[in-house]
Amino acid sequence: MTTVGVAEVIVAIDGGNSKTEVLVISRDGVVLGKSRGPGASPQNVGVDGCVAALEDLVVEALGSAERPAAKPFAVHTSAYLAGLDFPREEEALHAALSARGWSDTLTVGNDSLALLRAGSEDGTGVAIVCGAGINGAGVGPDGRVYRFPALGKVSGDWGGGYRLGEEALWWAVRAEDGRGPGTALQDAVTRYFGAETLLEVVQGLHFKEIPADSIHGLCPLLFEVAAKGDEVAHDVVARFVDEVTVMVAVILRQLELTMSAPEVVLGGGVLTGVGAEVIAEIERRCLKVAPKAVVRVVDVNPVVGAALFGLDTLGAPASAKAALKAATQRA
Repeated sequence: MTTVGVAEVIVAIDGGNSKTEVLVISRDGVVLGKSRGPGASPQNVGVDGCVAALEDLVVEALGSAERPAAKPFAVHTSAYLAGLDFPREEEALHAALSARGWSDTLTVGNDSLALLRAGSEDGTGVAIVCGAGINGAGVGPDGRVYRFPALGKVSGDWGGGYRLGEEALWWAVRAEDGRGPGTALQDAVTRYFGAETLLEVVQGLHFKEIPADSIHGLCPLLFEVAAKGDEVAHDVVARFVDEVTVMVAVILRQLELTMSAPEVVLGGGVLTGVGAEVIAEIERRCLKVAPKAVVRVVDVNPVVGAALFGLDTLGAPASAKAALKAATQRA
């Protein structure tokens, strides 16, 4: 069993709509344990369901670190989750987690901020996360924060992975029945579902014989078809690029960062999975707004950002943060 005391331990959590990751780290940036599970956004499973799911994952991570699951688990908990879009949501989760007694101190925030901290040098700049949904946040050098609520169409969002999958299916169905132009998406989507026709797919989804979440898997297929020159798929991808860059532009202007050299961090399953050409086009458009901006795809998981926030809270040295990033960097 590790000899690191509770006073030297941080629990870091990043929870998206589709997955949740937990790291148990030491004050010097060493990863002691980790776990991973399904999404636990309080908007999807409720605050009580979220807290219960998180505690199970924290206990699992402690087990992988050969630490006892006795409270308090750590000196600090740093939890950043999707579904914390308004102060009342943050307050409700903070109160529920505090009642569990995991640690002496606790920080709760939106997962887009963890992405920004993970991918930037100091936690300032702009982050756009696109996984199942899409969201953006920015932090200025003066500490000002600008964010969007991420509630889907009702809050003006377009372009999350599920929505992009829906677009691929929509255009494919319309190509098959004659309401839309021909597109390679028709055959690609039909093959994806292992069906003879898309009418079979529509019926399967309607009668819940095909899981609705399988639509999300059409997202990478959309980008693949677009990269091969299909006009319909290309137009959807172009709209996605527009959406990402307009979010970046609005945040940069709101925080008065257009004349400085802000970091623009792109992350989430969609943005980390698209081809280099899509990222290059996003970068080109961002540079029109802020010519000195540095645009990058994050090279560590957002849970590292939650852990870095924890190290910030404890006043850990830069060497600890560098050690954590080096240990968790993707190959």
